[in-house]
Amino acid sequence: MSRRAFAALALLLWGIQQSQAYDTAIELAFTEVSLKLPTIASVTVCHGFGCTYRTEIGLGNGDRAKLAALLAAGRASAEAERRAVATAVAWFDRRVGPHVGTTGRIARAGFLTRTGPGQMDCIDTSRNITSLLLILDLLRLMKRHQVDTPVARGLLIDGRGLHATAVLRETRSGKKWAVDNWTRNYGERPDVLPIERWMTEY
Repeated sequence: MSRRAFAALALLLWGIQQSQAYDTAIELAFTEVSLKLPTIASVTVCHGFGCTYRTEIGLGNGDRAKLAALLAAGRASAEAERRAVATAVAWFDRRVGPHVGTTGRIARAGFLTRTGPGQMDCIDTSRNITSLLLILDLLRLMKRHQVDTPVARGLLIDGRGLHATAVLRETRSGKKWAVDNWTRNYGERPDVLPIERWMTEY
């Protein structure tokens, strides 16, 4: 893991995710890696470990229509909306991959992985998914969840490596869910887990 990525994860572990003003905390999570927040017209994709590489991708009407169609499948319940978000994350990975050169991205890329622009660590994936979630929020496509701040787990001394994830917060219950595709290969659906369970996993 790069020094920059380690520092970003350390800041998260020090409690940024517990900020009362989570919008500010999200902004800080992006600032840590010099990443600008997305808009409905463009998103900057992190890749190459620790946001070493950044590629701006334009989003058009077709992209927004596709996201709307994917999220429409989640109207029935909070659980259905999380499934729809997972489908959107997989679509987004495939949408940006050919442009940023990450179609060969492998699951759990880390210390032993050859680094370069074609791979992503968890800093990259957590920020990219958070960007997508923010876009969904800007488009008002999520009815039962809000975007929360990326969180991290692991202290190295407990046998687990540092690892970060994007987070959704269920509006009605306040329950938080990890949305994590670092554990999956390019284009696959992410893990969507209760944050308490995600925190205990290796």
